[in-house]
Amino acid sequence: MAKPGFHQRLQALTLRQQQAFMAALTERMLPNYALYADTSGHGDLAGMRAILDLVWEQLTVKDAKIDFDLQAEKLGELEPPQQDDSFGARRALDGVVALSAILDTLRGDAPDAVLEVSKVSKAAVRSFIELTEGEDDAEKLAQLVKQHPLMEDENDFQDAALEAAEEEPSKKHVKALRKLGRNGGVSNLGLTLD
Repeated sequence: MAKPGFHQRLQALTLRQQQAFMAALTERMLPNYALYADTSGHGDLAGMRAILDLVWEQLTVKDAKIDFDLQAEKLGELEPPQQDDSFGARRALDGVVALSAILDTLRGDAPDAVLEVSKVSKAAVRSFIELTEGEDDAEKLAQLVKQHPLMEDENDFQDAALEAAEEEPSKKHVKALRKLGRNGGVSNLGLTLD
């Protein structure tokens, strides 16, 4: 019998496991937001960090009482300005979208959120490779993206996060996933604030 694919495994996770997986991916996208906020003067890294920390708290503290409707309102104010169509703004928005998807699952029903966050992270890497490699031939570009070290790293990271999320989501496992997501301060695009 064939082993279930990545997406089937993601969807087979419990809601809490999915939230932990999404939080790890969002954690890894946070340096992109930080760089945008740092270079553009828009955004609020402390605000993003605070909301993501509350997500982690919800995953580790059994009876945490957090108003995620309020957090979603606060998150809406952290988006890059709509008129900013820069690459940095789009990657900062990826982090906001990913965090918003997690909040949706904490506030109610969002069955495809886990797939959305996985795709957002991969699409960001693809866009970065397309931007930096400057290949015009679509076929060559697709091959380049597939074999690019950043995309291989992204796939490996998501596989590792999924494996970690498949464990019983104890406090210890959630903390390990958080550490994995922090990735030594390096984002899914290979960028760091340093």
